[in-house]
Amino acid sequence: MTVTRLSPDGIDEAARLIDPAFLHTPQFSDPSLSRALGRDIVVKVETLNPLRSFKGRGADLFLRQAAVARYVVCASAGNFGQAMAYVGRTRGIPVTVFAAHDANPNKVARMRELGAEVVLSGADFDAAKDAARAYAGTRPECVFVEDGDEPLIAEGAGTIAVELAPLDLDAIVVPVGNGALISGIGCWTKARSPRTRIIGVCAAGAPAMATSWRTGVPEPTGPVHTMADGIAVRVPVPAAVAWMREVVDEVLLVEEDDIREALRLVRDTLGLILEPSGAVGIAAALRHDLGAASFATILTGGNFSPDLLRELAPDPARTDHTASPAGATHQHPSSSTSATAP
Repeated sequence: MTVTRLSPDGIDEAARLIDPAFLHTPQFSDPSLSRALGRDIVVKVETLNPLRSFKGRGADLFLRQAAVARYVVCASAGNFGQAMAYVGRTRGIPVTVFAAHDANPNKVARMRELGAEVVLSGADFDAAKDAARAYAGTRPECVFVEDGDEPLIAEGAGTIAVELAPLDLDAIVVPVGNGALISGIGCWTKARSPRTRIIGVCAAGAPAMATSWRTGVPEPTGPVHTMADGIAVRVPVPAAVAWMREVVDEVLLVEEDDIREALRLVRDTLGLILEPSGAVGIAAALRHDLGAASFATILTGGNFSPDLLRELAPDPARTDHTASPAGATHQHPSSSTSATAP
């Protein structure tokens, strides 16, 4: 398999081209959040844009520069589909998105509101992707776009690293779904600041990307079991695995309870309701010793499901998020929730 390498210079250029609506998102350190985690942390808030996720960066760059057919077909758990619909509408390109039957209904409604045709097909995201690829393959006017396989999409996402660079961080902690985000961030960061560690985070119930990064073999897993639909990957994208192995230092796993606690913590300290996949960087800081004096994480999305607020109802067993630092109560060094470096 020949994989097109990502380009730091391409990411610099992307930072000048992408729609300003998706650029220069807030990044700051909150004292309450840092105190609760027992260490300083910078959050990069990618929810304050027309799509409430980082996906607009890559979609905008791709549809701006790629030679696409008159009709785009893709698969999505919801955020990438919204991004393609939004940018496609501005450029007069019809978009059809395939999503799983159990996709977040709020995301499905939003994709349709933004002008996409949405087809529900398959039991999970990867089954929907197979259906999308087959659909496009029978229609010569269509091009199938796979998030995680298109360098321009990863380079667009990598513009987040350009914005974080002035902070001179020891580490950047990045949620890992299909791998485009962490690959773009890692590509630019390792070229410009080699000492900065790039740490990925997957849900323990969807470990395919972590396992594939560790072994170098893009192997599917069995059914995924996680509330974090945005990173619920069962079948890794080979190109993204190859990109990640060049620039990622570590991939950690977090449990569902970690994700719930992180969502509550972000709600109570920052006043933000994230979707579960957007909070896994915070979940990693709760569970693991990240070994970094200064680090940032990306709050990747805020398109939560109708049931999430019920999930976040007060936990009677723990009502004070600032009572003790993560290192005292949340780390589980004996747990098998880390993938070792290749």
